[in-house]
Amino acid sequence: MTARSIRPACWWKACRLAGAEDDRALIARAARDAGQLALAFRARGLKAWDKAAGDPVSEADIAADTLLKDRLIPARPGYGWLSEETADDRSRLSAARSFVVDPIDGTRAFLKGRPEFVVSVAVIENGAPVAAAVYDPSTERLWDAALGAGARLNGQPVRMSGHGVIAGARLLGDPGRLTALRDMGATASTVNSAALRLALAASGLFDGVVAVRPKWDWDLAAGHLLVTEAGGRITDRAGDVLRYDRDLPRQPAPLAAGPALHALLLERLAQEEEP
Repeated sequence: MTARSIRPACWWKACRLAGAEDDRALIARAARDAGQLALAFRARGLKAWDKAAGDPVSEADIAADTLLKDRLIPARPGYGWLSEETADDRSRLSAARSFVVDPIDGTRAFLKGRPEFVVSVAVIENGAPVAAAVYDPSTERLWDAALGAGARLNGQPVRMSGHGVIAGARLLGDPGRLTALRDMGATASTVNSAALRLALAASGLFDGVVAVRPKWDWDLAAGHLLVTEAGGRITDRAGDVLRYDRDLPRQPAPLAAGPALHALLLERLAQEEEP
């Protein structure tokens, strides 16, 4: 094989990685602005209602969603769009790349004046995230990542915890549903936002995330890339890789941790599910 025949593939890979970096910068700026807008709405009082029983939404969610769409789609007119607060136009199924957005992940906490909410934005290509931004406006923490370029918190590189045993593991999940792991010496805490849980784990502030319920793509896509770019693994509870931009944008309950702890958690959860 000649050098000339190799060049197109190498060029495509370099352009793909450069594109992911450009997307990271774009969505990070937009996520920050959407988060500040949400805080401004909350400061002056909010109207809120239920989309369905137990599923609240507020005018801040809608305003943040509008800001993100107005900012991102004109900048990347060929990209598809999927958001919790926008009707699914299914553009994501034919586009080469798509935005996956949760304008306020953790709306219940947001409405109660609590800090456990974030703006979550990802770019998906071929069913996998290639750029991500998770912004926590309450603490002004911005996590971002691009494929092959690592994960960062406020511009500084982050890594998953290297904790490799269940005993002493600091897990994020429903404590009442993780009793078996707690009996083995793990601790469990709950945070309202799924994206924030993954961001905290990617930073090494917790050792893993163990979910017990399915999640929507917009809950996970950005946090997924943060975890993998920080050196961790995220799968479903059977160990299968999560794939996005499927017909139904819904994922099985995810499991995220550093490689050694992830393997142990998979093994233990499999034992729980044996008949």
